[in-house]
Amino acid sequence: MTDRRYDLDWLRIIAFGLLILYHCGMFYVTWGWHVKSRFASDAIEPLMMLTSPWRLTLLFLVSGAATRFMADKMNAWKFTASRMGRLWPPLLLAVFVIVPPQAYYEIVEALQEANGLASGHTSWLDNFYVKYVTASGDWCDADGCLPTPTYNHMWFVAYLILYTLALIPLLPPLRRIPKAVSVLIAGPFFILTPWLVMATLRVTLLPVFGESHDFREDWYLHALYFSVFLFGFGIAKYQPFFDRCVQLRWIALAIALISWAALNVYFSTLPEGVDPPGWLRAIMGSVRELDAWCAIVAAIGFAHRHLKNADGPVRQLLTQAIFPFYLIHQTIIVVAGHHLDEMQMPLVVEAPLLVGATLLGCWLFFDLGRRVPFLRVWIGLPRRARSDPA
Repeated sequence: MTDRRYDLDWLRIIAFGLLILYHCGMFYVTWGWHVKSRFASDAIEPLMMLTSPWRLTLLFLVSGAATRFMADKMNAWKFTASRMGRLWPPLLLAVFVIVPPQAYYEIVEALQEANGLASGHTSWLDNFYVKYVTASGDWCDADGCLPTPTYNHMWFVAYLILYTLALIPLLPPLRRIPKAVSVLIAGPFFILTPWLVMATLRVTLLPVFGESHDFREDWYLHALYFSVFLFGFGIAKYQPFFDRCVQLRWIALAIALISWAALNVYFSTLPEGVDPPGWLRAIMGSVRELDAWCAIVAAIGFAHRHLKNADGPVRQLLTQAIFPFYLIHQTIIVVAGHHLDEMQMPLVVEAPLLVGATLLGCWLFFDLGRRVPFLRVWIGLPRRARSDPA
């Protein structure tokens, strides 16, 4: 299996697309986020939970598989230079250009919530960018301080850089992973072994470390995502794994949906303000990871069954576009969402406008970036060959 894997391309496109829609939804739910709509409620939270347990885990698995195909084409030095050259520029652009508006509007809404932008508070926003870059904003409230400069949604890329660097000395043994793990995922253990690993990590590490997306202390997510990244690298060219996903896709989908329904019943019946006992949190955490792994198996299975030969102009365009879309999307949602909310439009008008503005903004960002040679590397695209048409 040395040709390009179109099913993995489509999985990456679909997962990032769901992530963009998920972040649009974050504007309308009760969960904490940078800005909030006046319509925020728990109405769409069950729908959001359809993808939240597994979407990012799938992205790290696909990233590990894609890394395998790249690593097998070049030596370790060229591979490292290639990956760092594609990942660092977008991360730096995000930290210093794309993410600052997110922090700005988060502060604005926090001030508005605290009785508006009174004259005594406007000093918080004086010389905002200088304060953002120099970490001198002192933007704090009862829940803590807003650290800057920061990567916000680009934590995925920061973690991908760390995992890629950690992968390099492990390249030789990782290429032998399929033979080593084939016994561990044989028969029913194809579902049970990964689920038990993921559930154990969640039950033991999550209560201790939580999920912060701060790479210095995010040990639960590092344990989970780095393991999945390595697993994806190991099985990338192991065809029996993909065949097994195809065979189990319907069963895995059914288990994932049942688990999702159980989670929704659990959260909807949990009394507000009541902390559930530890044993119950452990059980439901395990159910969440069963949902996550079975959804991943189903997604890989359906993609391999129906999309492994699905090439064409749409796939080729979206394969290029989806990472620039990811790079810019959250800033568009935050800025557009804040200003749309101030316009006091009905929800049935505001929500489609937010989604439409996000998609249009993502497209314009990508289209400009791909046409200007200097900008291509900053949005995660390869440099254009001299023979390529502009």
